Amino acid sequence: MLKNIKLGFLGGGNMSQAILKGLLSASVIDPKNIIVSDIESKKLNTLKKDFKINTTLNNKEVVQNSDIIIISVKPQNVDEVLKEAIDLMLGKKLFISVAAGVPIAKIIDVLSENQPKKLAVARTMPNTPALVLQGVTAISFSSHVKKGDRQIVHRIFEAVGKTVEVDEDKLDAVTGLSGSGPAYIFTIMEALSDAGVKMGLSREVANKLTFQTVLGAAQLALETGKHPGQLKDMVTSPGGTTIHGIHELEKKGVRNALIDAVEAATLRSKELGAK
Repeated sequence: MLKNIKLGFLGGGNMSQAILKGLLSASVIDPKNIIVSDIESKKLNTLKKDFKINTTLNNKEVVQNSDIIIISVKPQNVDEVLKEAIDLMLGKKLFISVAAGVPIAKIIDVLSENQPKKLAVARTMPNTPALVLQGVTAISFSSHVKKGDRQIVHRIFEAVGKTVEVDEDKLDAVTGLSGSGPAYIFTIMEALSDAGVKMGLSREVANKLTFQTVLGAAQLALETGKHPGQLKDMVTSPGGTTIHGIHELEKKGVRNALIDAVEAATLRSKELGAK
């Protein structure tokens, strides 16, 4: 699907590197068809050495020589970077943004200063497990993205995990759940490990038990397709240890705390996007 497509990255940071790693390890695109720009020469030299791709300090060169352009710069730098491409012929190009909180309409407005506003733009919300090819990415599209291009966007992000397609107005909720979600899980993992240490386990053993328990539970949910409540009941025998532990979680309001955390992060995402 991507064999003959020229792919460009505006920005060579962690997410760009994760996508590069996924695409190239799956051999779905030729490295010679990839170009990355960044303001740091040292980073570009490392990318060129590690991935055998083309690099440049010139953002305009990336847009000019690519069919698909991934916008992977900090949200506050999107305008500045995209304005360098305003005078180029953009009608047949596909732009994919991983810049959190930047609406599709804003990207189109910047790029369309001197041409009709009929650009193909995808907005995505990946999360940090993409760095180990286990991420999940939500994707929204402008009305001018064709079916074939939509499939290509999904294929790109499937190289670093799973994908879901949502309406753009749901991306703030995605940010609150899966975008910020790894931090919630890391907090829970840290607390579980601390609990193990309190009960007499070494930190090394407590960490290993915690990490594998979280990984195994997620894998069990994915592979069985069962509701989390059903899986919880499989572990919870009458009068046993687990139900006593769950009772304490409910008394301390863990369920409510997680729901509130997702809601708070979602509302903050909306606030940031409105600025």
